[in-house]
Amino acid sequence: MGNPQDIRRRIGSVKGTQQLTHAMELVAASRLMHAQERIEAQRPYALKLREMIAALASTGERHLHPLLRKRPLKNIDVLVLTSDRGLCGGFNTNICRTAERYFRDNVRPWREGDRTAGDGKRAEGHGYRHDVADLLLIGKKGRDYFRRRDYPVRKEYPDVLITPRFERVQAIGDELIAQYTARELDGVLMIYNEFKSATQQDVIVEQLLPIEAAPEDTPAGLAYSYEPNRETLLDNMLTLHVHIQLWRVVLESLASEMGARMTAMSSATSNAGELIKSLTLSYNRARQETITNELMEVIGGAEALRE
Repeated sequence: MGNPQDIRRRIGSVKGTQQLTHAMELVAASRLMHAQERIEAQRPYALKLREMIAALASTGERHLHPLLRKRPLKNIDVLVLTSDRGLCGGFNTNICRTAERYFRDNVRPWREGDRTAGDGKRAEGHGYRHDVADLLLIGKKGRDYFRRRDYPVRKEYPDVLITPRFERVQAIGDELIAQYTARELDGVLMIYNEFKSATQQDVIVEQLLPIEAAPEDTPAGLAYSYEPNRETLLDNMLTLHVHIQLWRVVLESLASEMGARMTAMSSATSNAGELIKSLTLSYNRARQETITNELMEVIGGAEALRE
């Protein structure tokens, strides 16, 4: 059993940590409400726009615009969204491990002998979907994670989620559109956390470019007429589609981060409370033992004086 003074200091330290985690829980809960309102307002529009564009891509007019044209996905970019701050449980770890798994299973090794197949065997003869893949990283946690593991990172976008602005996301989308149109890329994938609730976030791997067609079992769409002309309207609509889907993913990731942080800080606060109870019990026992020893010393001294 420890010294009562040491236990008291430990209790004080844990109480300070508990106050901090509780404050962070309240801040995350407040930000989560705002982020949830934004994603719930944005998601129906973004998903309906995606559905409409997918229906358009399913028609025989896929050749009308570069963003609708499909080609083998040999050279791709993988956009990975993580947070800029920590203390949010497994939020970032789940994203980064999903990206690692995707690279391992779908991308040809960029260094000889540095990767194995998903079952742990050598990768020779494995049918990879992509010959070349580079990472685009939104968030400092993803940047730090992949820097330590020597993955091919083409570009980093820090501080996007701290103060999310549509103009910043729009610039990222324009860059990707320009590279895909110039055939510098064959596709763009996004890996992010989709917000379900404060306690549930699902890791999603989603294709941004080329724009995917609707499933084959979807009922046939309408014949489209374009005004003022097909080229102008398609260019504006498809560019808007890329911007809106990127913006939706950023808002999904932000709401997921706040939910994960609130849950993690709530758990930490509860654990601190349990630890304080345990330390308080240990302190009372140590104090009782100290008092008992002091009483025994006083009684022993009094007996010695009588003799």
